Amino acid sequence: MSSKTVIITGASTGIGAATARLAAREGYDVVLGYRSDAAGAAETARAVEAAGGRAHVIQADLSDPLEIDRFFADFDEAFDGLAALVNNAGIVDVAARVEGMTPARLRRMFDTNLISPFLVASHAVRRMSTEQGGEGGVIVNISSAAARLGSANLYVDYAAAKAGIDILTKGLSDEVAAEGIRVVGIRPGLIETPIHGKGGEPDRARRLAGMVPMKRTGSADEVAEAIVWLMSDKASYVTGTTLDVTGGR
Repeated sequence: MSSKTVIITGASTGIGAATARLAAREGYDVVLGYRSDAAGAAETARAVEAAGGRAHVIQADLSDPLEIDRFFADFDEAFDGLAALVNNAGIVDVAARVEGMTPARLRRMFDTNLISPFLVASHAVRRMSTEQGGEGGVIVNISSAAARLGSANLYVDYAAAKAGIDILTKGLSDEVAAEGIRVVGIRPGLIETPIHGKGGEPDRARRLAGMVPMKRTGSADEVAEAIVWLMSDKASYVTGTTLDVTGGR
């Protein structure tokens, strides 16, 4: 391809940052999207450059469609082509039962975790599709094991949004398979990342590790390995499917 470039949203920490580091080692230039953690994004950018990649950082609140448009306008000024998208940005909230969830909470959850990935993926398709002048590419949508498990008494809204991501992966993959684009997903399980702290339970992954058949949590690096494999030509006949990275849970 004319430019081996990957966009990773939510790249300032956790799975996004780990994927950025590994992608750089695999020869990608990396566009790092972040919303508020400028220090984390800068640290990830340094790691990308240390691994030999070009890092380009873009701040945007992807829950706002106008910010998504601005994000891709910035991308187009800096790069000629897009090889891969890792649709990773997402949020959690404090644990709650469904009857305690407010419209404001639900709007925030679905704007960020479902509507935004749809819009970001649509921008990627316009740049990748061989029917629209692109050279093909790969979209990796980051779902969650919660999409299968439901997260009762905790985050049913988060689980529902991630279940929507699974359907986005399947439906979009069928739409664009003949246009040189593969669309795949990853469902991480109990992974040691800062997202648990943002939901008010920083020790959640370790506390629940006994529920995992492998009896341990996973790491962001382990999820990144699966993501970058799906981005690669080694997965050239893989599309329309979502891979569990859950330790068997």
